[in-house]
Amino acid sequence: MTLSADSFTDTDARMMDDPTGLDTRKEYLSITINDQIFGIPILQVQDVLGVQKITRIPLAPPAIAGSLNLRGRIVTAIDVRKCLGLEASGTPSRGMSVVVENKGELYSLMIDTIGDVLSLKLKDFEQNPPTLDPLWRDISQGIFRLKGDLLVVLDVPKLLNTIHS
Repeated sequence: MTLSADSFTDTDARMMDDPTGLDTRKEYLSITINDQIFGIPILQVQDVLGVQKITRIPLAPPAIAGSLNLRGRIVTAIDVRKCLGLEASGTPSRGMSVVVENKGELYSLMIDTIGDVLSLKLKDFEQNPPTLDPLWRDISQGIFRLKGDLLVVLDVPKLLNTIHS
């Protein structure tokens, strides 16, 4: 069997350069909450929103800030600070939101600020340190050490599961 250059995919080419796969990169949208940098896998991000009008939902769990209308779809707004056990922001009009999808439903994660899309090497990914707050450890996939900071990678499905517990 003869192989031509056309028979290789981009993945095959990357694996030939790095057969361990450790130099493979993954992209994360960086967000900030209470001066801590978090990352959301970019493939889970549906949209980024500025300040939105949120309608309060009676008897909803405390982490559910309400709902909003996004191009005709009802989206549940989640106060990520409450999910992380943090105090409310001093700025009531704070706010950016990252829209993510989980099990066919859209959720707007209310955060402080949006950062950049970071392309990080998987070889630099680490398990959660034992010193990480247990609540944060439960909703984190792991960390990346950045220059002077830790980027905590959010596990979006686990974060959303904390709302009902």
